Amino acid sequence: MSKTIRLVIPEAQPPAIAATRGHRNLRTDGIRLGILDNSKGNADHLLKFIVDAVKAQVRVASVVALRKPSPAVAAEKAVLDKLAAQADCVISAMAD
Repeated sequence: MSKTIRLVIPEAQPPAIAATRGHRNLRTDGIRLGILDNSKGNADHLLKFIVDAVKAQVRVASVVALRKPSPAVAAEKAVLDKLAAQADCVISAMAD
């Protein structure tokens, strides 16, 4: 007796790629990089690898790294406000 196995991939189709409007100029003194650690196991290690890779590609003037108290809760407004004020871009990662 043969059985049929149905695989379901719960991913939406990727949106159409929008046309690029131009080149984004980076600050000449380097970007201010924000890091948001969601506090899952190994997220700090993953983020360190990402930061090191970014630093190898572009000049980084500063890094502000903040951590959520738990992966189950949203980042507090104060954390998001600090990232918005002190970073040009923010990287968030989760790991296990």
